[in-house]
Amino acid sequence: MQTALEILQKYWKHDKFRSPQDEIINSVLEGKDTFGLMPTGGGKSICFQVPALMLDGICLVISPLVALMKDQVQRLQKLDIKAIALTGGIKSDEMITLLDNCEFGNYKFLYLSPERLQSDWILERIKNLPINLIAIDEAHCVSQWGHDFRPAYLKISNLKTYFPRVPFLALTASATKTVLEDVIIQLGLEQPILFKKSFARKNIAYMVFEVEDKLYRMEQILKKNPQSSIIYVRNRKSCYDIASQLQTLGFKTTFYHGGLSAKEKEKNMNLWINEEIQIIVATNAFGMGIDKSNVKTIIHIHLPESIESYYQEAGRAGRDGNKAFAVLLTSPSDKAQAQSQFINVLPDKKILTQIYIKMCAYFQIAYGEGINEQYSFNLNHFCHKYGFPTLKTYNAIQFLDRQGILSLSQEYSEKITIQFIIPSKEVIRYMSLNPKEENVIVTLLRTYPGIYETQTSINATLIAKKSNNEENMILSILEKLKNNEIIDYHKKNNDASITFLEIREDERTINRVSKYLEKQNLQKVAQFESVLNYVNEKKVCKSKLILGYFGEKTNVDCGICSYCISKKTKPESTTLIANQIIEILKTQDLSSREIQKLTKKTEDDVIFALQNLLDKDKIAVKPNNKYTLKR
Repeated sequence: MQTALEILQKYWKHDKFRSPQDEIINSVLEGKDTFGLMPTGGGKSICFQVPALMLDGICLVISPLVALMKDQVQRLQKLDIKAIALTGGIKSDEMITLLDNCEFGNYKFLYLSPERLQSDWILERIKNLPINLIAIDEAHCVSQWGHDFRPAYLKISNLKTYFPRVPFLALTASATKTVLEDVIIQLGLEQPILFKKSFARKNIAYMVFEVEDKLYRMEQILKKNPQSSIIYVRNRKSCYDIASQLQTLGFKTTFYHGGLSAKEKEKNMNLWINEEIQIIVATNAFGMGIDKSNVKTIIHIHLPESIESYYQEAGRAGRDGNKAFAVLLTSPSDKAQAQSQFINVLPDKKILTQIYIKMCAYFQIAYGEGINEQYSFNLNHFCHKYGFPTLKTYNAIQFLDRQGILSLSQEYSEKITIQFIIPSKEVIRYMSLNPKEENVIVTLLRTYPGIYETQTSINATLIAKKSNNEENMILSILEKLKNNEIIDYHKKNNDASITFLEIREDERTINRVSKYLEKQNLQKVAQFESVLNYVNEKKVCKSKLILGYFGEKTNVDCGICSYCISKKTKPESTTLIANQIIEILKTQDLSSREIQKLTKKTEDDVIFALQNLLDKDKIAVKPNNKYTLKR
């Protein structure tokens, strides 16, 4: 049998493990239940992938993140390792085939969501598999005290009954002491060995700057650090706007958000990965499976919704060990805007019920039906039709997704429907005159037998695969058939798809999960308050604030964050500049850029002096982002 290090070298080309990867792997190989609390970027997947390849049988990986499951399966397949993911939208007959492959095809990894374990027939099939390890990713979801509780995770402990000798490996990047203890109980872990890696990222300088001109500040930072950078923004519109503004300033920039097609996402990401551009402006949809070690700067220009998400996104910088920067730019209006986006849009039980019932009506699902039905979904169209607020509706659907009532896939899709509008004998005649199109037409007719009678949704990728053609060729032939009046052909863009995982039961469904909604909303408010504390606290090291949030105590300041740097500034220098600023502000209100120009000091010196004056309550920032003396 190959050693763990040999497996690592063979497939991942690394010469050594990061701590505590090797300790976790040894614990699993000894058959012990194990808990790994490792910050983002710590290499959690290696902890179950390596031992699974060393043991006979198949590793069962339970994860709530469809995108992550798909990404890991694709990565394993590229390494010639046999892996399968049972994600939403897969039909029952296809799922049976996939599970047959797991049982008889010498597969090494089976990924599935916790909701799949609620299907008795899937559970029966899994019981017959030669499981060698059960890995639970995002294990904090099992605790109702965690920031992303999913009731379906509570069912995982049932696997202990069927696989009493198979070790459980629970992994998460974020868990307080309370959550950790709860996870151990809920999963039924037996005397688990706990491995906890420090949340400290000693090479990342956490910076918080209050500025009135965020674009100008970004320009200064990105010119000073011209290496790979990510700018995180709140929404798709900001992606386009900020990317465009930076391009105008001469920066090589692209963007990334959930509404892009798979091809656009891959193209834009590769431009950035391959160093053809410096900056990628992105929503939080960007980050899953990113493997780029030399990111120098992460800039957030809007407040994040939680310290967990901020730490995860900021942690994509400096994975090569070199000094990196995580910068959060704030302005006086940010709190109200974030409150509006994160807190005011939380759904209550009443609107959750309304949205669920209207969604069932929207897709014409009868009471007691709908399970495993998949539909293309355009959120804006749905909200416009029923007069629902978009963000509150999105949050409600996300909640239903997390409770396992439905599955929301936010991948851009293009729905194609066609219908042959000429008699079959005329179609045969057309094929005889256009032999290059015959294979595609025959494939369509065999795959969709009702295509003469009604508008039929087709899968262009499937037709391309069956007819041994490129997908672009299929679309080209469909356009030609439409122009020749052979078919009626429609394309409709959708920004998501929804799969219903339970039968429709209206209030009964919502009543069952409403208690979790109340807890979730309280948790969201508490998370947001922690973000405000991180931003507003001016007398504590920023790294120390983050570590304290995750329950990690330290008496040592990091020495490189915005607070620590401000302490290093010579008091007499700051006092001198501050006095200059006070004299200037006696005559008029000014922006920081105007103050810098008049004082002829460096930007950093001016910012620190302004911050000092703000802390001492000698000046204030007006709504127009200009500084004024307090009278």
